[in-house]
Amino acid sequence: MNIDDFRAELETRLIIEKEYISQELSSIDNYQERLELLGKFNEKYKELIRRIANEEGVDLNASYPAENLSYNQIILGKTMSIYDRLADELYEKITTLH
Repeated sequence: MNIDDFRAELETRLIIEKEYISQELSSIDNYQERLELLGKFNEKYKELIRRIANEEGVDLNASYPAENLSYNQIILGKTMSIYDRLADELYEKITTLH
């Protein structure tokens, strides 16, 4: 799997996870508990990277061809903007709920 395909698959799965977490928001009254869902989303991001890599037979610790970085570092670099955008959207939902 090339990095662009990995990125697309991760984005699709993260959008789904963000929606699940967004649905949880309505059942949580405590603002601090809602903020903790951002940490849960971060863990889902890391978990999804590991899961997709495992499904595709990618060793995250292996060196990426023609780079002095690991697959994990390359994937994080290529996908962090997706995570940031979705985490920002989730944060916006959390902070606008009353």
